[in-house]
Amino acid sequence: MGRMKDIAIDIMSYEADELEIDEIVDLFATLIRSGMAWTLQGSYGRTAQTLIDEGIVSPGGDVLVELIPA
Repeated sequence: MGRMKDIAIDIMSYEADELEIDEIVDLFATLIRSGMAWTLQGSYGRTAQTLIDEGIVSPGGDVLVELIPA
């Protein structure tokens, strides 16, 4: 249950606009790896797909580009 709690906290932080860009990418990589990106509300799946299409995250959930926080 520990990791699910961490993901829930990360999602709440994302929704509150409290994450840096690299943290957002890591969150979505985790959501893609776990399959959760496709079961949450539609904006999560669309964002995940955009990150995949842009070559930032692989379809398997690996981060492909190192992003530096602003």
